[in-house]
Amino acid sequence: MIRLPTPADAPRNLQIWRDAVRATHDFLSPEDLIAIDALVAEHLPAMVSFVKVDEADQPVGFLAMTGAHVDALFVDPAIHGGGIGRALMDHARSLAPVLTVDVNEQNPRAVGFYERLGFERIGRSETDDQGRPYPLLHLRLAR
Repeated sequence: MIRLPTPADAPRNLQIWRDAVRATHDFLSPEDLIAIDALVAEHLPAMVSFVKVDEADQPVGFLAMTGAHVDALFVDPAIHGGGIGRALMDHARSLAPVLTVDVNEQNPRAVGFYERLGFERIGRSETDDQGRPYPLLHLRLAR
């Protein structure tokens, strides 16, 4: 089931983010990881738009959106490949006819995931949104 987040979901969503980043973002420097973690811990609860929950109503993944732009998609790495990310993206697609997302170029699993869903590259930035040296690919999906 996909539902709106509750305040009680915040600790689990942060843990999902931390676990997923450890599993997929090995390119981040330790210093940048600490700085990003602090920002995420502060802002994530207000960012999450939807959570995918298990049978016990516990989050297993989440999606953050601003309009038709996917700001974040993270899934518990223990169940990567189980359809959670796709289900969240299908939900996002039901809300917006055209979706965009920025993905770290150094995260080939995420790039491949979005490309398998039909996203196409429309641009590239040399740095992330905070000016750190982590290139972003700008992707777009139109129905």
